[in-house]
Amino acid sequence: MKKITELVAEMAAPVVADAGCTLWDVEYVREAGAWYLRLYIDKAGGVDILDCEKVSRAVEPLLDEADPIEGSYTFEVSSAGAERPLKRPSDFAQFLGSPVTVKLYQNRNGRKEFAGHLQAYDEATGSVTVTIGKEDITFTKGEVALVRLRVEF
Repeated sequence: MKKITELVAEMAAPVVADAGCTLWDVEYVREAGAWYLRLYIDKAGGVDILDCEKVSRAVEPLLDEADPIEGSYTFEVSSAGAERPLKRPSDFAQFLGSPVTVKLYQNRNGRKEFAGHLQAYDEATGSVTVTIGKEDITFTKGEVALVRLRVEF
């Protein structure tokens, strides 16, 4: 049986594409005692509130008809954001060379957070290599809690 996020992604992706956007991620989470279903969308040049509204109005009736979630939840459509998390191999490939922040589960050399530029991603092992200054540091999949894009000013 497929996860709720997978079912919703399959249902929403064509609608999101028709709106001129791409589906970045689907999230189904419990926060402060309530369930939230969130679609994160992206497009060249950035997503605005009208894009989110258009996708929301198109996807909501599909969710009502398919009813993939028992119980109540809040449905939201949002931009993937400038500091979006990288999760899939295609995300890492798309953003090679980009500034990222790597957050670790446990300290390494007294730190849990490293900022640098994404140098490499090994799909076979899930390891991430980041250039920090002039040094390349590789983090194993088991060490990494989160990799997200970082905006530099």
